[in-house]
Amino acid sequence: MTPNMYLRAAPVALALLLSACGGKSEETATAYCPAPFTVQDAGRLTHFRDGPGRDPRDVEYEAALAGVGTSCTLRRNQMDVTLIMRVAVSAGPSVAAGQTRVPYFVRVLGSSGQVVQGQDFTADFKLSSANPRGQSQEEFTLTLPFSQVSQLGSYRIAVGLKPSMEELDYNRRAGQR
Repeated sequence: MTPNMYLRAAPVALALLLSACGGKSEETATAYCPAPFTVQDAGRLTHFRDGPGRDPRDVEYEAALAGVGTSCTLRRNQMDVTLIMRVAVSAGPSVAAGQTRVPYFVRVLGSSGQVVQGQDFTADFKLSSANPRGQSQEEFTLTLPFSQVSQLGSYRIAVGLKPSMEELDYNRRAGQR
């Protein structure tokens, strides 16, 4: 081959090399993309109005995680994880006028189960007797560092609604019925 032939073949070889890298990267991102899981007892939440009553007439709202998913892309030594959560809410008989705030959390767990990233959020709704239902889609980008691709397999993403201790006890009792 003459030097001129190398120069003409170089762009084709470079294009083939880059397309092979892109496909491999996408396959790797898909293979190692952590599927989120809902923490036990944190998929539903019944919130009561302030005060002593705890019967169905005292419910301000009920919320549930309606869906959770991820998609991932790889960059040099990090994976970007797009997390999408759907939170659904229904007004109860004691819904207050104004904004309804549903607390939830996202936690990234490392290989030994320790929290390596985490944050609490709220999904905001305007519920009323005239507008008794709502749904929001919450989207976040999480960045997971790695030095070897195989380390990505140890990450897990935990999500859930964030009940108070009283609400958690209520959820657990309701689940036993």
